[in-house]
Amino acid sequence: MPHIVDFKNVSTVGLESSPVAEALAGLRANEARYYRNKYDHAFTVSPASGVPEVVDRVSRILRDERDIVIESRPLEATAFEVDGLRMAYVFYESGLSINVMYSIDGGKRAVGFKLADGMEIPEELAPRFKFARQKSKLAGVIRGSYFVIKGEY
Repeated sequence: MPHIVDFKNVSTVGLESSPVAEALAGLRANEARYYRNKYDHAFTVSPASGVPEVVDRVSRILRDERDIVIESRPLEATAFEVDGLRMAYVFYESGLSINVMYSIDGGKRAVGFKLADGMEIPEELAPRFKFARQKSKLAGVIRGSYFVIKGEY
């Protein structure tokens, strides 16, 4: 069942099986706050098993663009359109968050990776990407990286 992520009262609901559940919940809340403040959009997530098309789309883009297969189990996912962008997010049990930003008019297209505080860089990403750090009141230290999508999806 979908639920709106509350960034004022951070909850681990849906993420309890993650070894970094608190940090991943903070990361998810950080994303929710961003979309509420920038676009007045309510960030709503569903169990990954309830939205397999979102998980499959993100997985296909990773595989086709960079031959990446994420080993961790997806816990939650969401897809929405805002301000001409088609967005998709998947939150993984390891503490990894992946988002796909795909401009509807052919502009910006990228995959972003964010690592919850306390998790190691996944083996499938470690040799390929450098991760920059940013601080967040909700998520502690977030490490992130991205790549530009070249194909059509």
